[in-house]
Amino acid sequence: MQLAQSGAAPATPAATVATMPMEVKSVAPNVYYVQGVSALGSPSNQNFISNAGFVVTDDSVVVIDALGSPALAEELVKKIKAITPKPISTVILTHYHADHIYGLQVFKALGAKIIANGLAKEYINSDTARLRLEASRTELAPWINASTRMVTADEWVDKDAQTLKVGGTEFVLQHMGPAHTPEDTAVFLPQSSVLFIGDVVFRNRIPYVGQADSRHWITALDALLKLPVKAMVPGHGPASDEPRKDMQLTRDYLEFLRASMAKAAENLDPFDDAYKATDWSRFEGYPLFKEANRMNAYNTYLLMEQEKP
Repeated sequence: MQLAQSGAAPATPAATVATMPMEVKSVAPNVYYVQGVSALGSPSNQNFISNAGFVVTDDSVVVIDALGSPALAEELVKKIKAITPKPISTVILTHYHADHIYGLQVFKALGAKIIANGLAKEYINSDTARLRLEASRTELAPWINASTRMVTADEWVDKDAQTLKVGGTEFVLQHMGPAHTPEDTAVFLPQSSVLFIGDVVFRNRIPYVGQADSRHWITALDALLKLPVKAMVPGHGPASDEPRKDMQLTRDYLEFLRASMAKAAENLDPFDDAYKATDWSRFEGYPLFKEANRMNAYNTYLLMEQEKP
């Protein structure tokens, strides 16, 4: 079933104008981001749970990720206009998860060009994406409603690394997947040494692993650790001026999941017994541990069963 729509959506109804506080934070000259709350998406937080960034170039603005609802995207546009009158020419997506892309239709209506990794094509036209949107129209109403739609990219990137130049500013798009998603893309700005890493790194909270390829995710982090990054904006959590440290924490968590669940799978231990026997103390103090860790462990347990020789 064809799900992606490229047409502009109707304006956001007045009843769903975003009221969540949205503070623009500077990362480097002309490089900014807004930070979502550390929680699961809900009507009370208006699905403002992810970050989005933007870069002011010589002739226009490039946005990185589109937030979790049209209302939030419209609020971000207002924040951008308060900083610069330059038009928003481009939106680069780190991946196509709902909390990063349900605002796309707002930028599409402004004429922005949307760029994403081509491995997202399968997902956006899938029943999984369709059912997720249908559920979100109920679970996240009124912020996600009948007017909210998936929006396909205008340009699909199919290389492991590609440099995009907009208004004299270079954006290096580095494919990191399969990791959190097959299409994970990091966006590196060589001029300022800022890295927008999407959900390959979750800062100050437990990551959502889902059915991710955690082995390749770790490999992707190893590659990122070699970049000359001075500041990093994750998909969730505050920007970091110690990017190597924060990348390493996510890496350590994934390694711990794999090691503990591999041992259980090898010994044929039932998952419930293995989970109870695992010492989670290093990570249990982080936000969303209770909400995400058991599911992360279970999915990793299944993955390790599949990876067994």
